[in-house]
Amino acid sequence: MTGGPDEPSGWPEWESFVQRHGYLSWLDLEVEHLADGRAVLAIERNEDFENPIGTDGHDPVHGGIVATLIDTASAFALRTTFENPSEAFLTTTDLTVSYLRPATGDLRAEAEVLRAGGSTGVTDVTVEGADGEAAVGRTTYRLFRE
Repeated sequence: MTGGPDEPSGWPEWESFVQRHGYLSWLDLEVEHLADGRAVLAIERNEDFENPIGTDGHDPVHGGIVATLIDTASAFALRTTFENPSEAFLTTTDLTVSYLRPATGDLRAEAEVLRAGGSTGVTDVTVEGADGEAAVGRTTYRLFRE
């Protein structure tokens, strides 16, 4: 599944999926790339996401937002392994996040599917912010295939 030159993904329903999902809509999540086993998601800096600790420059983004990016990028990447991504049913069974430095500014998550079997999917994800790589994560999902 690949997107055309005017479409960031071969799953054009991703935008309506994000709009229908209250939390992802609130994050104003953007899908930059979506193709076979890969997803790149981004969110713009938003003071509502930051921990108000009063640092010079931007305060760091709450770790839950970073974890959400890892989880959601993983799910989008895994959806590309289904024949019909918009009807795919999957659920997180394990999520591991290693925070490397405070996440600041705009955030970008890149997910890559390591394995997408009949019932289990595994991904690796990196999250970058204004100061470089902020976190890495790995997810395991239960995939419900027909």
